[in-house]
Amino acid sequence: MDAEAQDSFREFVEHRSSALLKTAVLLSGGDRHAAEDLLQNALIKAAGRWRRIEEPEAYVRQVLYRQQISRWRLKWRRRELTVAEPPDTGAGRDGAADADLRLLMRGALARLTARQRTVLVLRYFEDLPEGDVARILGCSVGTVRSTTHRSLARLRALAPELAVLGPPDAAEVPSRDYSPVEVRP
Repeated sequence: MDAEAQDSFREFVEHRSSALLKTAVLLSGGDRHAAEDLLQNALIKAAGRWRRIEEPEAYVRQVLYRQQISRWRLKWRRRELTVAEPPDTGAGRDGAADADLRLLMRGALARLTARQRTVLVLRYFEDLPEGDVARILGCSVGTVRSTTHRSLARLRALAPELAVLGPPDAAEVPSRDYSPVEVRP
């Protein structure tokens, strides 16, 4: 890599690595060390092809997704973290509600399978349409839809506290009556 390409690559890493790391953390289920490894490997692959890459961020994100897919296709099981006492959810929130919510979400995401987590990250964090997610994961749109549905159901079961973020209850939404009406002249 020549000096100009090195400068361009360094600038890209300086400006985009924090956003890319956030995606990697979500893909890895909140494991920051695994996310850093994931991002580092993606950047190494990008550095080797830097001159030929037209859209660097899209390329690096694609490498992140594909590496994560390769990781969850492996037969290895993720080591489970055991603790002596369950974490305190904090009854009284004093401005740290966002941090509590992030921790709750991270914990719930970490308990999903890697495939479920990957689909949710691509659909809702990366805001990709179902067709793009299906293309990235190498599956059908129907598989993406069913995996999304099952993943959200599992997420709701794992962390019912997240229900405050969802759509309002059906009882709160006014219903519309579309039954036929007799019209008289």
